[in-house]
Amino acid sequence: MAQKTVLDYCRVKAGRSEAKIFADPDFQVALSHCRWQVYLSTLSDVVALAEAWLRPVLPPRSEATLVEALLRLHLAALAAAPAPPGEAAAAAAMASALPGHLAALQLAPPRPANLLPLLAEAPLFATLPIHAEQRKGEAPSIRGALRFHIVWTQQEMERRFDRAGLATRLCAAVDAAAPL
Repeated sequence: MAQKTVLDYCRVKAGRSEAKIFADPDFQVALSHCRWQVYLSTLSDVVALAEAWLRPVLPPRSEATLVEALLRLHLAALAAAPAPPGEAAAAAAMASALPGHLAALQLAPPRPANLLPLLAEAPLFATLPIHAEQRKGEAPSIRGALRFHIVWTQQEMERRFDRAGLATRLCAAVDAAAPL
């Protein structure tokens, strides 16, 4: 999901020069950095999306337990696909910031995917390997692509998971100190 926005945009901007641009070693380094930055923040966005989607069906006073379960899943995802050494500090920073981000989101009613603030937006624009001069007027389209993918993710969650059952299982696993 995170890479799709980046790669699709870069391919469109490269046009007929895609093969040449994507073969450039400097472009590949910049693209890899962008992909990791966007992946790390999008992973946090997906955790926030899951929290917002699951919170309405939680047993009473289970919000903190849900957050604990989601943080454990976040760490497991980071461990399953560890960041390269150059991105490890960013991965650690995102993992450290996520509990506070989720706590802040829990101060308000849950938001659906189309209204959820996206952490991935800032690193996407900061690291996109297409010069800012070449992106003039395109920010709404880039944001829209990112938003589209997060909305699609919520739709997939709705389609694939029993929301109440998942919330109950996640909270029970934390309460039992079981692996998720």
